[in-house]
Amino acid sequence: MSTFEDGIAAAVAAYGFFAPERLVWAARAPGRLDVMGGNVDYTGGMVLQGLLREAIWVAAQRRTDDVVRILNPGAAEFGWETRFEAQASELRDPESVRALCAVKEGSRWGCYVLGAAHFLKRFHGCDNRGGLDLFIGSDLPPNKGVSSSAALGVAALKAASAAWDVSLDGVALATAGQWVENVVAGAACGIMDQAAIVLGKENHLLPMLCQPCTPFAPMTLPAGVRIWGIDSMAPRATTGETYEVARAAAFMGYKLICQRDGIDITREENAEIPRWTDARWNGYLSNLAPSEFRARYEHWLPESIRGEEFLARAGQHVDPFTKIESDIEYPIRATVRYAVEENLRVRMVRTLLEAAVRSGSDNSLRLVGEILCQSHVAYGECGLGSTACDELVSRAMKAGFAGAKMTGGGGGGVVAILGRAEEERNVYAIADEYGAECGAMPHIFEGSSSGVNAFGVRTLHPGTFDRTLMRGMQ
Repeated sequence: MSTFEDGIAAAVAAYGFFAPERLVWAARAPGRLDVMGGNVDYTGGMVLQGLLREAIWVAAQRRTDDVVRILNPGAAEFGWETRFEAQASELRDPESVRALCAVKEGSRWGCYVLGAAHFLKRFHGCDNRGGLDLFIGSDLPPNKGVSSSAALGVAALKAASAAWDVSLDGVALATAGQWVENVVAGAACGIMDQAAIVLGKENHLLPMLCQPCTPFAPMTLPAGVRIWGIDSMAPRATTGETYEVARAAAFMGYKLICQRDGIDITREENAEIPRWTDARWNGYLSNLAPSEFRARYEHWLPESIRGEEFLARAGQHVDPFTKIESDIEYPIRATVRYAVEENLRVRMVRTLLEAAVRSGSDNSLRLVGEILCQSHVAYGECGLGSTACDELVSRAMKAGFAGAKMTGGGGGGVVAILGRAEEERNVYAIADEYGAECGAMPHIFEGSSSGVNAFGVRTLHPGTFDRTLMRGMQ
């Protein structure tokens, strides 16, 4: 057995969770480091993502009855519920799944696992395939902006689909993960996280155009260049108010621009993830060129607008996953500017890194670093800033790194630092000093691992678990 399979065997055997006579299917989904592009996946921009060494794995076994049973021992560390049990017939619709996961405090994570089972029943004909036992293990910390929720949903989908004899991989798996997160869990995310987790490659960056999901060939960093992540210890999530306000503001700005130019916005028929489109930008705000934005729209758009004023002026926006609140001030101009300029920044960074790999020179490293810093500043302009992340970026720049930026949805989470491999000791020095001041050591993300597609599904037999453990003890 591999180290991965040994780890599953040890974890599962300790709880006696699976029946010894039936096969177990195990999937592994790593976290992702958002190098660039956070918050433009839902506006159709280009993103650039890396995969982490830390991951979530889910092991699944079919049952002979209609019960779906989940055990997540690691949830206890965060004060969350560790067990779920439901009848598969109770997973009728997203509302039913959410209700099951709202009975007890600390059980929201169940939406991603029960939501995966509901998706397979609803779209892949798994209604009559019995129940499932699902066991969850993880060394990927939650609420850090490294897509722990997306990893959980994707790993659950991959393991459960294998157990129920459904083929689900690639973009279809990523889209399924986004559907579970959007429709069942109620998180207003784009497809960036799920697609990176599924399609990414160890020690590579994945460029991807989110229209809705067009991945390009994974790319390596120039020789001797590294990217690290340091946890700011300021938690964040895609269900947070600041993220949802910024997302709603981008769609509000898009609607104002379309109304000004008389562009009709229509519901896209047969879209797997609900969305609206138009004849000029295909519904993607990031398709608006920065030069056109600056020349025609930037100073015309309101810097901010109160929800009730927008509703009176333009009616509802065209985002199915956020709601306009009448008493909230929305940063329209900055979020539209970010949607169009971040798309350009990501394309520039991709081109610069590819050229550096071909030439063998890292002369463009400082330029790439400056673009990362510009992206970080733009987060703050959208209301997504974090004083903790600002502090880490400032320390990284004072230490001489090429660049640094907040990652993910903003408002906290992990800061990505770009530099040369020999500067690694300075990453730890920054973390040590920052941790001493905060009273806790931040997690440092280094290393990488395979995406879900490359890893596949491992098939295990619980009857071998005890023998595996005995071999490990000899």
